[in-house]
Amino acid sequence: MAKIREMPALAGIRVWLALALVLLSNLAAAHAPGLSSIELTLQADRVVAKMTFALQDIEAFSPMDTDLDAEVSATEREAAKPAVAKLLSEQTRVTIDGVDVQPTEPGIVNYDDQNNAHVEFNYQPAPKRQFSVQSKFLAWLQDGHQQHLTVRNAAGNQVAEKMLRRDDDQLQVNVGEPGAAEAGSGHTGSTFSDFFKLGVEHILTGYDHLLFLFALLAVTHSFWPAIKIVTFFTIAHSITLACAGLNLVDLPSSFVEPFIAATIVYVAVENLVRGDHPKGRQWLTFGFGLIHGFGFASVLRELDISSGDSGILLPLLSFNLGIEAGQITVASIVLPLIWWLNNKPYADKFLKGCSALVCLVGTYWFIERTLL
Repeated sequence: MAKIREMPALAGIRVWLALALVLLSNLAAAHAPGLSSIELTLQADRVVAKMTFALQDIEAFSPMDTDLDAEVSATEREAAKPAVAKLLSEQTRVTIDGVDVQPTEPGIVNYDDQNNAHVEFNYQPAPKRQFSVQSKFLAWLQDGHQQHLTVRNAAGNQVAEKMLRRDDDQLQVNVGEPGAAEAGSGHTGSTFSDFFKLGVEHILTGYDHLLFLFALLAVTHSFWPAIKIVTFFTIAHSITLACAGLNLVDLPSSFVEPFIAATIVYVAVENLVRGDHPKGRQWLTFGFGLIHGFGFASVLRELDISSGDSGILLPLLSFNLGIEAGQITVASIVLPLIWWLNNKPYADKFLKGCSALVCLVGTYWFIERTLL
């Protein structure tokens, strides 16, 4: 009779695992590209615009794979530079003293080793009264993409900043008004809010980080072991997020991203081998959390994000707090379910089934980030 009563529950677990496999198969990309930047400098005789986009955002509208072999070679990327510059020039509206202006020359395009495109334009003349910019390219990108816009004067002091979105894609600055040079000082609250939200969104769409955290917490049965894991993960990734954001430590994404996938596989395999009572898991969490911090930092650092006189400090703080808020929210929802399932007769099947799925997805990400 006991076995008969357990059958519906076990069947439910199988259905849950099947649904989870379908869901995870749709999360092949660990992060959706959702951030770009524009920095405008108002020089004595011109306006210099520097734009940064993820290459995958650009490639969707300016194809680089001309020979259709599913790989973009260095030669193909180089040949695509004029088309990339033309695309962004056409989709950026710059107005100086009420007159729309075009770049004085074709844009200068460069690529970095983080798969970003950096494009620079020059506009003339320098604004005397009013200046505005509209990023029409946002309408082409996926919903939720954000673009951090900063405006600086010739001395490098910030005049204004704004987080642009599809439904709010422009900024106007009255440069001729007294005190305009200090216009950026009133944006502290907005900047904090923007980067806090960005941190929340990043962790909620950072499926590799969430899967890693889930694999760590899947072995817990109560509050205290879980809080130790979450706390050690928070401390570790906050340390490396700060170090990377402040340019104290530099690790390339070509190393960090595969390593993050490897941490997911390792924890999942440990769950399968050692069961639900692995010792010293908080220390494992801390060590691997250091690497995940570099993954978080890439959002800010690769795009040269900074804010006002504090440089990257304010975005760094608010972004990290947003990550923690999102992480705590997810944990508070998932943990009660994990604890409930871990105290059922079929707990071992639940742990092994979930860990096998996590291992499968982590392995896919590792292969994707190293070989594909």
